[in-house]
Amino acid sequence: MIRVGVDVGGTFTDIVLERTRAQGDDNQQVVVTKVPSTPHDQSEGVTNGVLQVCRMAGIEPGDIDMLFHGTTVATNMVIERNGAEVGMLTTKGFRDILHMARHKRPHNFSLQFDVPWQSKPLVKRRNRLPITERLMPPTGEVDVPLDEAEVREAAELLKKRGVDAVIVGFLFSFLNDSHEKRAVEILRDVMPDAFICASSEVVNVIREYERFSSTAMNAYIGPKTALYLNRLESRLRENGIECPVRIMQSNGGISTVAQSASLPIGLLLSGPAGGVIGGKWTGAHCDTGNVITIDIGGTSADISVIQDGELRIKNPRDTEVASLPVLAPMIDIDAIGAGGGSIAYIDEGGAFRVGPRSAGAVPGPACYGRGGTEPTVTDAQVVLGRLDPERFLGGDLSIDKSLAEKAIKEHIADPLGMSVTDAALGILKIINNNMALAINANSVAKGIDPRGFSLMGFGGAGPLHAVALGEMIQAEAVISPLQPGITAAMGLLVTDLKYEYTRSVLQTLDNADDAALAKINAIVDELTAEADAQLDADGIPAEARTYQRIMECRYLGQGFELRAEMPNGPLTHENKHAVVDSFFNVHKEAYGHAFRDQITEGVTLRVVASAQVDQLRLPSLDHGGREDPHSALLYTSDTVFDDGHSTPTPRYDREQLLAEDRVNGPAIITQHNSTTIVPPGYVATVLGHGDIRISRA
Repeated sequence: MIRVGVDVGGTFTDIVLERTRAQGDDNQQVVVTKVPSTPHDQSEGVTNGVLQVCRMAGIEPGDIDMLFHGTTVATNMVIERNGAEVGMLTTKGFRDILHMARHKRPHNFSLQFDVPWQSKPLVKRRNRLPITERLMPPTGEVDVPLDEAEVREAAELLKKRGVDAVIVGFLFSFLNDSHEKRAVEILRDVMPDAFICASSEVVNVIREYERFSSTAMNAYIGPKTALYLNRLESRLRENGIECPVRIMQSNGGISTVAQSASLPIGLLLSGPAGGVIGGKWTGAHCDTGNVITIDIGGTSADISVIQDGELRIKNPRDTEVASLPVLAPMIDIDAIGAGGGSIAYIDEGGAFRVGPRSAGAVPGPACYGRGGTEPTVTDAQVVLGRLDPERFLGGDLSIDKSLAEKAIKEHIADPLGMSVTDAALGILKIINNNMALAINANSVAKGIDPRGFSLMGFGGAGPLHAVALGEMIQAEAVISPLQPGITAAMGLLVTDLKYEYTRSVLQTLDNADDAALAKINAIVDELTAEADAQLDADGIPAEARTYQRIMECRYLGQGFELRAEMPNGPLTHENKHAVVDSFFNVHKEAYGHAFRDQITEGVTLRVVASAQVDQLRLPSLDHGGREDPHSALLYTSDTVFDDGHSTPTPRYDREQLLAEDRVNGPAIITQHNSTTIVPPGYVATVLGHGDIRISRA
């Protein structure tokens, strides 16, 4: 069995290949590599990386059995606002729901605030066309029949305008989707080449603004995402790679290309999700279930918290991208513009700033010699001697220290009247403070005490910053994974196939009678049947499937819900209180209190269907138990740490370190895809599978 994981970042594309030998043979091959990303067409960089890792492993591309992919195509489209031209059919009198939203100002006290759903709408007002129809709550009965002639006329108009995608969003369609389904049929008849979806297909839940906005997001990213996925499959086949391709989802599961192309809304956190899964898997190897992960690449830093070995899923009220609501399940990840390519500059007011603007893959940091002239975080690391030109990416990418020094001197040091060294230290202090504040926002502000957690830094730049960040947030230890620069790609090989199906229910549980319970059970059965149909299409046998049933609950009268676990089997008078108790417990964990004498209302039902895939397995290292092992020592070079002094610092080859080896700081541990810093006063201990724990000496 040969499996490949590919994670695309803003600067580099990371690839890991796992080759499992014949049964009974313990020999296993894991090969990793990095190649430059190709922002103009990610599929080009993905294919280049897969071909390169095949050459390194000595296999033919056609030998690959499965390829797993994490992509930022959908996310970048929303951030850069270069998605499709979208049209919309909606209930007459409600075309401005996407404009009005929730009547909330993003920044209450700002006079210059921007309202993105108005200034940069996913669907322009001229393309939101009203249709005569009306359904009525609470049953979804038809009050005004659908005017099919209006639908056809609107479809012809949108076709004439050349829109790429069309959504259908009618009021109360979560109670009765017949009007939406018929409108979609007419649209597909008139516009067979357009990307068309209905809100009941994308997010069949209550709250019309969030439902319409999520559907608009699905259509906005739909055509280009589908084009990319199809082009990726074609490019892979042209190069002899015929294996099935699976795509990482925002919820931490994987899905098929066909499912991802029809519901691309599930890909908005595809890239960062792989890193969190990899962090959870690495934490298990390191015997810790409490981990704060920070994935620092060339463009951004993605932060998440793993508590007791479990991923945190965002509350639906918080699932948004670019300030727009997205009712799709997402791992709780915060992203900030902080990475190796983040540009340092002096703003118009004379303040010293770093990021969020990035040099990206092209032209990249000044030291790359590709035309970049502005100083970046990577340039600061090079100037301080923390990245050695001869060891950068194992020597695959040449960097020029003099170009880094020149950029920092001209743009920062000279204007501020300081030395190049102090300017470089300043760049790192600013970017580290930015990241530490973001870590606290994702942990302390949500009731998590970092002092009981290990900070795991990965991504190409993660281990360069991890100890400084761990000290700032007072983490109990710092972990540098076995392959820091490839952790997100490795996470792709340890995640499960996963689908989520939702439906609104709106039912109080405390006084639910037989009819109410029967309605809930019927919806759960329907959602399970939808999941089974998808898993049947994926060829997953029934015995390999698992189901998680969730009811999103709130106190009667509250505005938002929390996820509560449902028991296996039908909901009955005897076990319905298990859902209520689960809601109380989650509410207490989230807010510090629970009103156990109040009425609980179920709002949305979710069925999460999953199937386990083969897990990446790592061999155990031979035992070393050595102190500063001389056999792993490469050379010694001067390095400037946070105290500002240049210190002779030994370099160690990570591939030569064995289990239980200890490396005392100051030291720098190098490998092809990342560099781990062990500052003075710290000691690094190699764990059983090659991960490194760094703690105070």
